[in-house]
Amino acid sequence: MAFENLSEKLTAAFKRLRSKGRLTSADIKEAMREVRLALLEADVSYKVVKDFVAKVSERAQGAEVLESLTPAQMVIKIVNEELTALMGSENSKIAISSKPPTVVMLVGLQGAGKTTNGAKLAALLRKQGGKRPLLAACDIYRPAAIDQLETVGAKLDIPVFQLGKTDPVQIAKAAVEHAKKHGNDMVFLDTAGRLHIDETLMDELRSIKAAVEPDEILLVVDAMTGQDAVNAAAAFDEALGIDGIMLTKLDGDARGGAALSVRAVTGKPIKFVGTGEKLDAIEPFHPDRMASRILGMGDVLTLIEKAEQSFDEKKALELQEKLRSNRFTLNDYYDQLTQLKSMGSLSDIAGMLPGVDKKALEGANIDESMLGRTEAIILSMTKAERENPSILNSSRKKRIAAGSGTRVVDINRLLKQYEATRSMAKQFTGSKLPKAFRGKGGKGLFGF
Repeated sequence: MAFENLSEKLTAAFKRLRSKGRLTSADIKEAMREVRLALLEADVSYKVVKDFVAKVSERAQGAEVLESLTPAQMVIKIVNEELTALMGSENSKIAISSKPPTVVMLVGLQGAGKTTNGAKLAALLRKQGGKRPLLAACDIYRPAAIDQLETVGAKLDIPVFQLGKTDPVQIAKAAVEHAKKHGNDMVFLDTAGRLHIDETLMDELRSIKAAVEPDEILLVVDAMTGQDAVNAAAAFDEALGIDGIMLTKLDGDARGGAALSVRAVTGKPIKFVGTGEKLDAIEPFHPDRMASRILGMGDVLTLIEKAEQSFDEKKALELQEKLRSNRFTLNDYYDQLTQLKSMGSLSDIAGMLPGVDKKALEGANIDESMLGRTEAIILSMTKAERENPSILNSSRKKRIAAGSGTRVVDINRLLKQYEATRSMAKQFTGSKLPKAFRGKGGKGLFGF
């Protein structure tokens, strides 16, 4: 996962600081040396590291730290603030035109993930902003590029405009006109890339820019390419004048240096990050939240947002009432498992909780086959059995096992998990949750 190595090394450095009651200048100097090495190993630009460590060192040597009752915490606070500033301080949004459609031009090298992540972004803005996006196939060179865009568009139920392998400039202009006539308020232009930056590519992109005057030029870069991603960002910005950056494959790079360097080198904000292969694995980039994750402080706000997007509020309120009146059924249990699965892997969720060892849960997922068995078992029960599992005796369990293609031991395991979930959920119903962990309407983080 992104920043895993950096997070481990910084955590170790700060652990040594915390073990000291008072800090000397020598302690801080040693800690900054470890921070510098950790950042360089994370593939952060040398100049960015040098400037970052200088700023942190200057603040950390001040009286506010050396005279503080908790000096180690003050140093961590300073590092957190400077990391946040390094990545852009605050979330930057896409510029929305006052006269629809808003035209977003997606540019980048071949293989960065423009086609898939552009479609993901369109779906995200439809879901969160109520937009009506149109995808436009302007890459006429890469084999199957148009087919790929139509395939991902069909999966996300987003219309795709294409004119085959004609002039990309004309395709872009026609797509904008199509959007105006058909009520699409956003157009995403999936442009061609190359394996490397060349003048032919840039000339074509400049021509598209001149023809449609996009409201946003979003550069898509592969985080796994490290400093090459930063170099590409600088080159595209110089040639086109980009407005923002989308980092893809952030989940696949344990170093994460590109995310820490690209803002400082180009001056352009990271606006979105791709966090996995699934079609909903994209999120707005929040520098403060990412800094907290890097320093092992968690990211509760993003976790709550994911929960609110995944859990139906009306169902959550109904579930809360059922828990209060002890009417939590096996049907409810299965619904909760399905919704929790939609939030992503358990290791990702754990990484957003302060103080949780994410590495201990690396690779942990809600097993698809387990969900299938759970569904088969529950659907093989009668309505009375689902509503009141206590009536499940030996003969009933044998019948359900035969009907679901499972074993009695699988049914017993499910019932044990169900009882444990019901018992835990009752303890955290509604007002018993800490305020920060309650979502809309007062419902709990996982709908409880």
